[in-house]
Amino acid sequence: MQETTTTTAVGAAAETEKSAAAENANPYANKTQAELIDLLAGMLEERPVQNLRGDVEAIKIAFYKAGRAEIEAQRTTFIENGGAVEDFAPAANDCEAKFKALLLQYREKRDAFANRAEEEKERAYAAKLQIIEEVKELVNGNETLGQTFNTFRELQQRWKDAGIVPQEKIKDLWETYHHHVENFYNYIKINKELRDLDLKKNYEAKTELAEEAEALMLEPSATEAFHKLQTLHERWREVGPVAAEVKEALWDRFKAASTQINKRHQDYFEGIKAEQKQNLALKTELCEKVEELAQSGYSSHKEWNAASEQIIEIQKVWKTIGFAPKKDNTKIYERFRAACDRFFETKRAFYQGMKSEIADNLQAKLDLCVQAEALQESEDWKATTDALIALQKKWKEIGATSRKHSEQVWKRFRAASDRFFARKAEHFGNQDSQFAENLTRKESLLEEMRARLQEKTNLTFDTIKEYQRRWAEIGFVPIKKKEAIQAEFRKVVDGLFDLLRGEERERHMRNFREKIAQIQEGGAKRLGQERERIQAKIRQIEADIQIWENNIGFFARSKNAEGLMKEVRNKIERAKEQIAQMTEKIKLLDRPAQKPVPTEETAEQAKATETTEAEADGAAMQTAAEE
Repeated sequence: MQETTTTTAVGAAAETEKSAAAENANPYANKTQAELIDLLAGMLEERPVQNLRGDVEAIKIAFYKAGRAEIEAQRTTFIENGGAVEDFAPAANDCEAKFKALLLQYREKRDAFANRAEEEKERAYAAKLQIIEEVKELVNGNETLGQTFNTFRELQQRWKDAGIVPQEKIKDLWETYHHHVENFYNYIKINKELRDLDLKKNYEAKTELAEEAEALMLEPSATEAFHKLQTLHERWREVGPVAAEVKEALWDRFKAASTQINKRHQDYFEGIKAEQKQNLALKTELCEKVEELAQSGYSSHKEWNAASEQIIEIQKVWKTIGFAPKKDNTKIYERFRAACDRFFETKRAFYQGMKSEIADNLQAKLDLCVQAEALQESEDWKATTDALIALQKKWKEIGATSRKHSEQVWKRFRAASDRFFARKAEHFGNQDSQFAENLTRKESLLEEMRARLQEKTNLTFDTIKEYQRRWAEIGFVPIKKKEAIQAEFRKVVDGLFDLLRGEERERHMRNFREKIAQIQEGGAKRLGQERERIQAKIRQIEADIQIWENNIGFFARSKNAEGLMKEVRNKIERAKEQIAQMTEKIKLLDRPAQKPVPTEETAEQAKATETTEAEADGAAMQTAAEE
């Protein structure tokens, strides 16, 4: 019969759906075993057993998961207290016996209900067989057509009220019933108007069912649409026949909507399966990462901390990934848990060998606490700030201490630091006007420096140092202006140093040209020695440049990469300038002999040039340090 709906495959899909839903959303996941026992006992007392299956499965999963978590917590505590893994034995737990007793009670109630349901179905089946016999006998009755039709309506109502019959008997029973109903209509040949009215009523009812089925195609939940469709099919079977000319078209309409809903339901579970396979691949990759970390031999506290942070991040990622396929889900979790346990057991063994070091670390941190407490009432804001920052830096460099003392000693150190900085913040809280005045003074000093930069004459290293000293003495500016005005100051200072180096470089080369005459008086040998000395220095500087350029790649991986790389590039640039200057000196030595008359003033100028060049390099290094 083309109107038969559910199949064994659909029933299996429904079972799969219930299982997947239970795994993906468990409202009892955070309950203790005792709470779960109370919940299950209450459900068995208060709710119909036929409505408990999903909750019982969810409670069972949560119960055994809570049990495993409790055993893992006991194992962790046992190992942390010095116990060996192989000696661990979980504590006795009477919750499991109570829980199994409740599960047995549930199964007994469930089986009893199922037996009663099967008995009800058999009674319904017998009742419907009897109704069919009575429909068959209607054609032999002596009542009027009206009485016969009323009796037929009563039989139809009894058929609807009889209830559900066994699944395997639905098709044959319905076809037999439908056959005799149609025979009844054909045999008694009821009034066409009455028959048409009945067929029209049935047509309207089935049209409404078809529309409801089509509306279910817009239902967001594929599972919800599927369940509602089953109800519509039950109602469809209870409605009587329709006119022959619309029968096939109406059924095709209802069937087309049913096909789409069933396909979407099937696609939904196929999608869940594909997602679970992807989840298994992702979890396998995480297992491999943890296993790799667990096999690495770390030898320092810093390395262990870095690896532990990676493990914790991996565990966070694990929690965001859904279930793997049911047959693999427990195995992949046990693999991940075993890898994590192996890592932390190895880490624990490492720290057990560091007990003496941890004790030394505690003493070192206590010493820093004493020093910080000695500074907390100081009013030498700048020096004390620097001192406390230095103490904080030392604190970070000291290794770990025991958990028992770690929080306590840190709070003590932090309290002393907070005390000083709170007093400092209060002291400087009313200095906004002073900061604004300092900003004006620094802007004025910048204008003076820019003017000196424009003069391009009589600039010395001492002049620049004096500008830097005056700048530092002015004091703080508003925080919003700090970076901008400091950047402008560095820019102007860099310009002054560039100008100073240019003047000194030119003066140095001029004095070197005058010095060549003295070198030439020593003959070709003296010239060769000077030339070799300069070339040796060039080779040394080129070697230094090579080392610095190689180090840039190393600095790129450090925390302060940008500042370190900038300093190295500045060194390389200055070194290249030195090479260019020395190359120019070699060219001067290689020219035909010139013999200017050397003077005492020339020698003094050469000496002064060398001294000034050294000072300029020192100033450049000072500027780099400030940056």
